[in-house]
Amino acid sequence: MRTPEEIRVEIEELTAKRAELFNRLSRGHDVLLALEHKELEEQIAELWDEHRAARAQQRWGDRELIIKRARAEERLERAA
Repeated sequence: MRTPEEIRVEIEELTAKRAELFNRLSRGHDVLLALEHKELEEQIAELWDEHRAARAQQRWGDRELIIKRARAEERLERAA
């Protein structure tokens, strides 16, 4: 998994590209530019999801280990 900083750099690059695309779209509607804008928005959304996951893993550890611990604790509580 990439670091949050690496992901953030890519988000900033795509955001700058999106701003340029908005500028071009403001001059007149173009179907290809609109499609490119939609794809860019989806990429940015995916990167933000990846960024949140990377930050969570950095802060709390591996997601799978956390889930295993929680399930084990839940089993212990039910057994008690």
